[in-house]
Amino acid sequence: MKNNKDEWTIVIKPKSGWFDISLKEIWKYKDLIFMFLKRNFNSSYKQTVLGPIWFLITPLMSTTMFTLIFGKIANISTDGVPQFLFYMCGNAAWGYFSTCLTSTASTFTGNAYLFGKVYFPRLVSPITSVIYGLLSFMIQMLLLAVSMIIFAARGEAVYPNIHMILLPLLVLQMALLGLGVGIIISSLTTKYRDLSILVGFGMQLWMYATPVVYPVSQAAAINPELAKLVMLNPVAPIVNNFRYAILGCGSMDYKYWAISWLVTFVFLFFGILIFSRVEKTFMDTV
Repeated sequence: MKNNKDEWTIVIKPKSGWFDISLKEIWKYKDLIFMFLKRNFNSSYKQTVLGPIWFLITPLMSTTMFTLIFGKIANISTDGVPQFLFYMCGNAAWGYFSTCLTSTASTFTGNAYLFGKVYFPRLVSPITSVIYGLLSFMIQMLLLAVSMIIFAARGEAVYPNIHMILLPLLVLQMALLGLGVGIIISSLTTKYRDLSILVGFGMQLWMYATPVVYPVSQAAAINPELAKLVMLNPVAPIVNNFRYAILGCGSMDYKYWAISWLVTFVFLFFGILIFSRVEKTFMDTV
């Protein structure tokens, strides 16, 4: 691209090296990220009857089902907090992480037609997916806040605390972990397409290995070693601390949270590393 003085302002060169990612270049394409966000929103609710109202209906329906099945029928403990709030809080945290992972896992296969026609930093696509997932997450948080006010007015046990200041860090970690694992899967599916089929099934298993529908204390009551094993799941400390900060349910576990951050950075580092290598040749295999 040239400016008015016929000087090159952008030079596209073949990438080399294992970690050839330019954050400065990605920032230059921030307008493209906004355009992709607008495209994703329009395509998601185009030709639908209720449109964006699905942002409200989906979390309400899933929380209600969790409350009926795991709360009323299975009678799983919720550490003294209202069942509806317990499941809505866990569902919001897990839902955002799951959205980040599943949406970025199809980066190459879902955008091959676009990547083959025009140049832009390929990481723009998964970053857009992570930001877009925040829209649904923020609406769920708004619903949670309204529900907490209603339950608190009824005298129910709801104890938000000072740890709420850590919520931005927890949300950031959900995004980074989902992005890291997602782009690893996306890079591998360029050659091994059956991995994309396993993503949905794998996410279901991962959810049940995470204290989303049960508290960590429930696992500890069965076996203390089981509770430690559950907390080694990198998503478990995020959901556990997220729920404690908002509802006062359980306890804040900094030790396992630190381990979770370490795992998050490892996945993110290797994810970007593999993504950087695969994006050079993926058009030959997709």
